[in-house]
Amino acid sequence: METMTPEQISQRIAVLRAEHRSLDEDISRLAANPDDDLESKRLKKRKLQLRDCITKLESMLIPNEPA
Repeated sequence: METMTPEQISQRIAVLRAEHRSLDEDISRLAANPDDDLESKRLKKRKLQLRDCITKLESMLIPNEPA
């Protein structure tokens, strides 16, 4: 990942969180229709990928100071 400023990291986290929330809504809608199981699984996988990326970016915001 390229070097990002803390502000850029925070902005990226906000974008990813918005996409994560959007996927939540899409998954909830698909839960009512069991015929779209494959699409639901795809969205859930993307949601997990987003969560991993958000976690990684959040860890970049933590300063590297000895305990």
